[in-house]
Amino acid sequence: MAKIFITGSSDGLGLFTAQKLVESGHEVVLHAKNDKRAEQTAAKFQKKMKILTANLSDLKEVKDLAKKVNSLGNFDVIIHNAGVYNESKEKIFKINNLAVYILTALINKPKRLIYIGSNMHPQGDTNIENLSLEKGVDYSTSKLQILMLSLALARFCPEIYTNTVDPGWVKTKMANYNAPDSLEDGSQTQIWLASDDTLTFNGKYFYHLKESDYSSKAKDIEMQNKLLKIYEKITGIPLPK
Repeated sequence: MAKIFITGSSDGLGLFTAQKLVESGHEVVLHAKNDKRAEQTAAKFQKKMKILTANLSDLKEVKDLAKKVNSLGNFDVIIHNAGVYNESKEKIFKINNLAVYILTALINKPKRLIYIGSNMHPQGDTNIENLSLEKGVDYSTSKLQILMLSLALARFCPEIYTNTVDPGWVKTKMANYNAPDSLEDGSQTQIWLASDDTLTFNGKYFYHLKESDYSSKAKDIEMQNKLLKIYEKITGIPLPK
């Protein structure tokens, strides 16, 4: 059984993924925005769960969250599920990108990393020269950058199996309850990647249990490296060598 940490797991896709993994016998540590959300999440499980709290739009709290995760020992799998859509560009950039980068850099290396992408990433902007916290990014760009981060890590840290999952358009509060895909559709791939320790995929992009192609924009290695340097400059945190 795997030891798994999932960000943004107090509702929606993250919560459903956590519930299914717990039902399968895995040790899952959850994440909620604040204590109130943590209490509401705890009530949805029949056993006592470890739930860490942090507002991911507050980068200091993100750094503290990394310390909390590390205090629990090493994890087999980390699923970077948290994300926002209908928010300001600054908040999208903080939560969807900078928080993910900081947690990736500061949390002890797991065996497997799973990033949640989106089929909207091809519409993302590759002009990162003026990327800043104040300007932020739109949702599509945030997901393009997450894919670039994932691909870069797959190159730099081949000992960690790092992959990106497009969950589809899922019936959630963030996406739309009229969306065509169910929570089960949207979670099955990350559950599979987290559960099966015989899998050795690295630097892949998945959609509904199948490897899928992705925008050529994300494949630019020079751009990937430049993006990581920008993240390091904005946060003051380098990726560990």
